[in-house]
Amino acid sequence: VGHLGEAYEKWVHQPIVTKDGPRFFANEFCELLTRTKWWVIPLVWLPVVCWLVCISTQRGLTPTEAALAVVGGIFIWTLLEGNTFHYLLHGCHHKHPLDGLRLVFPPAATAILCAPVWTMFKLLSSPSTAPALFGGGLLGYVTYDCTHYYLHHGKPSKGYGQILKRYHLNHHFKVQNKGFGITSSIWDHVFGTFPATQVSDISR
Repeated sequence: VGHLGEAYEKWVHQPIVTKDGPRFFANEFCELLTRTKWWVIPLVWLPVVCWLVCISTQRGLTPTEAALAVVGGIFIWTLLEGNTFHYLLHGCHHKHPLDGLRLVFPPAATAILCAPVWTMFKLLSSPSTAPALFGGGLLGYVTYDCTHYYLHHGKPSKGYGQILKRYHLNHHFKVQNKGFGITSSIWDHVFGTFPATQVSDISR
């Protein structure tokens, strides 16, 4: 992949539609860390979210203030969700969209990426607000990852779930440079990446 150069963009948007994904590492332990069942994400991170909110309340935030900080963190996450930089982080998922073990982000990799984000939250908010704000961001991420998995492997028959599934599959198979939102299309409207046409005949 590293040698594709300018051909990468075309290559990554020609999906291999099988449930098998590529092997990343020869070492079995390293390879294991790249494969994650969807339910691992809430199992690992929801307790962390609760712990962070508890820290904020112990540091003086009222329950209402903590809840507002969590909502603020979720809002910040939705911005990251719709950002093109995030899209560039999951090229493998675009090449192998049906690989269920590489659809959610491995907790070990998430923990590494959390360090600079946590530092930013600490610098931009008070010691009592930062944990709940960061917890809200994590909650937004958990919602994103679980929703993303469901859009690929669930079968919503009607309502908002079906709309999101069509929207996301349109992003994978028709207009890859637009429609980055997973839980909503709000930021696609803001950043001008909302696709001009929607696909209604994709039933994968």
